[in-house]
Amino acid sequence: MNLRALSLFILVVVVNGIQGQPLSPAAPLTVLSKEGRRPLAVTLVGDQEFVALDDLAVLFQLTVREETLGAITVSYKGKTIVLTTDQALASVAGKLISLPAAPVRSGRRSLVPVEFISRALTTVYDTRLDLRKPSHLLVVGDLRVPRVTIRYEALGTGARLTIDAAPRAASVVSQENDRLAIKFDADALDVALPQIPAQGLIQAVRVADAVSIAVDLGPRFGAFRATAQPLDAASRLTIDVVAAQTDTSSPGSPASPSPGSPGSPTAAPSAAPLPDLSGVGQSASAIRTIAIDPGHGGDDTGVVGSGGTKEKDLTLAVARRVKAAIEGRLGIRVLLTRDEDKKVPLDDRSAAANNNKADLFLGLHASASLRRGTTGAAIFYAAFDKDAEDKARASLGTERLPTFTGGSRDIELLTWDLAQIRHVDRSEQLAHLLEQQFHDRVPLSPHPVERAPLHVLESANMPAVIVEIGYLTNVDQEKQLTANEFQNTLVQAIVDAIVKFRDALDADRGTR
Repeated sequence: MNLRALSLFILVVVVNGIQGQPLSPAAPLTVLSKEGRRPLAVTLVGDQEFVALDDLAVLFQLTVREETLGAITVSYKGKTIVLTTDQALASVAGKLISLPAAPVRSGRRSLVPVEFISRALTTVYDTRLDLRKPSHLLVVGDLRVPRVTIRYEALGTGARLTIDAAPRAASVVSQENDRLAIKFDADALDVALPQIPAQGLIQAVRVADAVSIAVDLGPRFGAFRATAQPLDAASRLTIDVVAAQTDTSSPGSPASPSPGSPGSPTAAPSAAPLPDLSGVGQSASAIRTIAIDPGHGGDDTGVVGSGGTKEKDLTLAVARRVKAAIEGRLGIRVLLTRDEDKKVPLDDRSAAANNNKADLFLGLHASASLRRGTTGAAIFYAAFDKDAEDKARASLGTERLPTFTGGSRDIELLTWDLAQIRHVDRSEQLAHLLEQQFHDRVPLSPHPVERAPLHVLESANMPAVIVEIGYLTNVDQEKQLTANEFQNTLVQAIVDAIVKFRDALDADRGTR
């Protein structure tokens, strides 16, 4: 076989291998537009999702032509996208756009990766196209379709649902017999539903209709309180739920209030005010709320390793693991200063902890060094100029202010950027406990505990530390930091340190 024949043979084998991959139907995309909803068929080729060009042509009034030499042109109002069947690329006005896979053939139909819509079609189409692949949604036009994420937390005898909508969308909560209805001011919803464990307060959270979510209530439900607050680019709705109170004053008393009584779940709100839920899930422990601050976010990527690992992504992944471990093991409320890839100003990070009355602040970062061999974790707590610290401590005072109920109370005054001063000793104690738990589990730097004038710590009005978990500029440590096994070990060490810190605080309070 000569060289040319061999080359043709290899080409045929490669092309047939691509075209011969198994094809199977997958969950369709739901196309949302002002005209309503319609499905768009999706085909799975290997592990990649594809859509047919002729389906896109009907949906978006495209002109599709198959040219010679395997070229495909997709035109819309004089603008053209050029594809080739052997390359994972699209060309628009001379600009190359990468695709996750090359087009494939299925009978007489040409299929393109789903990402063709968001990467190539959006460049020529005159209407906004918003592909949300994880949700299998394609939003066409300027519809209000907020992404709604829902988190469930067990809080002692109660429970909490935290519902974030991005971009912001106002919502109204109402009780309808044995369910809560949450209606959003939107055209549709992109909802991620949580798994609800069996506990008798909340049985399920589900989508009721295009703009509403239903919370099915269990037999233990007694009352709820809903509070709304704006976030940076989202809105947050927090629903606290408590169990129905039981009357055990006499052997013959009923286990729960009769329907229509003030304590009944079906009683009108005006018949009995909801109980104060500010202490729901709060134990007598010194640590009831922890703020975890994943460093960087948004266009602030932080350190980027040689393998492409971004500090902002690593810190968020570890923060989520720490949050899940603390809530699952300790039942302590955990607040993330950011729970998505967005930029949060330093003052807003400490403000979130202060405003939510956190009892502990834990920042997570990764390190960088010009020396590629530098490795190891380090824990930092706040350092203040000695003269400024002494002056600030001496100036601590109180001011007597009137209260709404009459009388007055003493308020301790301290400037915002010196809030950490009163907690420095405790912060140092926490830093050393983390160091102890990291030994023989997490590689440590030669100086594992250090003081530093870090602004985000200076404004924290609670014990606060920052953990630099390792060096992304070290090739070996970058691989280690992104491994599940290492992250699990790191999280376990952090949780163990928090347990010891909590026990120390509780012991100190008991001896006062």
